[in-house]
Amino acid sequence: MVPPGFVRAVSYGVYDGSMRAVIHALKFERMEPLVHQLGGMLAEVMSRFAQETPEGMLVIPVPLHAKRRAERGFNQAEALAAEALLRLKKIHPAWRLEMDSGALVRERRTESQAGLTPRQRRQNLRGAFFVPDPGPIARRHILLVDDIYTTGATGRACSKVLLKAGAASVRVATLARAQRRFPVFVETRQRYMRVAESLEIPGNGFGNIFVH
Repeated sequence: MVPPGFVRAVSYGVYDGSMRAVIHALKFERMEPLVHQLGGMLAEVMSRFAQETPEGMLVIPVPLHAKRRAERGFNQAEALAAEALLRLKKIHPAWRLEMDSGALVRERRTESQAGLTPRQRRQNLRGAFFVPDPGPIARRHILLVDDIYTTGATGRACSKVLLKAGAASVRVATLARAQRRFPVFVETRQRYMRVAESLEIPGNGFGNIFVH
């Protein structure tokens, strides 16, 4: 198997139950107040890279195609990343993070990845991303942020383009992973259960950080 390009990818929880429902509520129903709670979860995951890259990182949310962004009204990855950075300034004030939403562009509108095989996902994303200006990318450690990690095809495609543009390394942080693998540590569930309860969502899907 070809190496993924990124150094490591971490997720807060499993993409099922409450986690799936809350992400869908944000993504498709635009329940934007959820960004505050979900951004907090993402901040906890992102903080795992603080010791690996003490000099700081450039945070890049996975971009949407311009037409899809216009249809949806916002990019959930960008909204989550912005909230997470606000939290991280308090958690790790010395860790220098900056976000650049324009550093990576999705130039081709791709089909939905849902229902595609891993091979079809890779083909679907081939040539979808590009870096308009390599300058801000060169020699930087990149933290790529998205809502869901499924097969890693998006992370691979973005990493390939970013590394070709001169990035020193790429790491990936997401809220959820589609398959439960390699549990690293269990987080207290109580405060995040309130998010599910507010939406009348069955309480499962929160609480584990996974590394892959």
